[in-house]
Amino acid sequence: MNIRFYNARILTMEKNRDVFEGEIWIKNEKIVGVFTCRELAELSEDMFPRIVWDAEIDCKYNLLMPGFKNAHTHSAMTFLRSYADDLPLSRWLNEKIFPMEAKLERDSIYDFTQLAVLEYLTSGITSIFDMYIDPTTVAEACMDAGMRCVLVSGLNNFTSSAELMEEEYLKFNQKNSLISYQLGFHAEYTCSKDLLCKVAELAHKYRAPVYAHMCETEKEVEECKIRYGMTPAMFLDSLGMFTYGGGGYHCVYMSPEDMDVFSMRRLHVITNPASNLKLASGIAPVAEFVKRKIPVSIGTDGPASNNCLDMFREMFLVSGLSKVREHDAASMDADKVLRMATVCGAKAMGLNKADVLAKGKFADIIMLDMQSPNMQPIHNITKNIVYSGSKSNILMTMINGRILYHNGNFHIGKSPEAIYERCKNHLKRMLSE
Repeated sequence: MNIRFYNARILTMEKNRDVFEGEIWIKNEKIVGVFTCRELAELSEDMFPRIVWDAEIDCKYNLLMPGFKNAHTHSAMTFLRSYADDLPLSRWLNEKIFPMEAKLERDSIYDFTQLAVLEYLTSGITSIFDMYIDPTTVAEACMDAGMRCVLVSGLNNFTSSAELMEEEYLKFNQKNSLISYQLGFHAEYTCSKDLLCKVAELAHKYRAPVYAHMCETEKEVEECKIRYGMTPAMFLDSLGMFTYGGGGYHCVYMSPEDMDVFSMRRLHVITNPASNLKLASGIAPVAEFVKRKIPVSIGTDGPASNNCLDMFREMFLVSGLSKVREHDAASMDADKVLRMATVCGAKAMGLNKADVLAKGKFADIIMLDMQSPNMQPIHNITKNIVYSGSKSNILMTMINGRILYHNGNFHIGKSPEAIYERCKNHLKRMLSE
């Protein structure tokens, strides 16, 4: 479809470019033009392309910006929302999560993933970095709904294998504008050394980055030291795991030497503040990562540990917790945090065509309501987004040139009520077994 957005405030997230008024033009899945009002006025009739618009949308001076990149998710875990709360991580996983996950079936993973997609759209999330049991089913659920998804393997001693991960890597990295795949594994503590060495071999074979949960709790770090005499980051690097980059989810307990590894290997930190708070894991040293020029992006983690798939809450927590941790109200500027939630997330996920709003980029765009009381007055739009913004401000979410959510209505091929009913039936079966 050819879509024209006009009368818009625009935040492209390009470096050193402030918010301006103008238009964005979409052709199929790509942006074909981002114009200031002055540039539009200077276009001559000969230069003006003759486009037949399928839709022309008056933005009424609300804000268009790149969608948020949720850089760590376990989408299908919506079925465990509020099921296993108020427990420490080890008990949460072993006593509650793993036994219920054993009851999952393919169609339930599909529907629980689509339930998460509905929530992502209401939060302005246009891309997810998803690790879960059945990547094929997650991919199908996302494709059918129109969600952009980067899959990452959750390989461990109990599920999947290095051979299957290689098959998935080749399968999902064929040309597809919505689905791609990165090498990964669940965590050091759920993988044998032999299995981790196989992952490192694949990273070298394909010159590919690798991602995993890392340094999430003190217990995890101390037990790795007992096993291997090194922290998780140091141990994994000693295997050659990160020769071609990658990153770690959580990264709460990082030593200076761990940070040296991340700097040297150009690894990404994906911070998950709400999940780390709820599981009492701790507060990541985000200000120190930024100081060391280690790229930081933001993820919600899964809906069983968060429990809200809300990037506004995550952004506020990244900034607020850093200020408390460092005893410095200036330690984490809102502009940096907004960049983490958009551009940095895209880089971590390998989505270089979905990072900013510019000609030739994917049309992954959200519209924020600037007329709401929480956005007034408009002294500084980016700080309003991080410090006072909320999901209620999301008027529209477009992915790959398709409007999937607009003014409270979903356009993903099925009704929310149908998804809710299917999820309810799956849960009824699982709880009765």
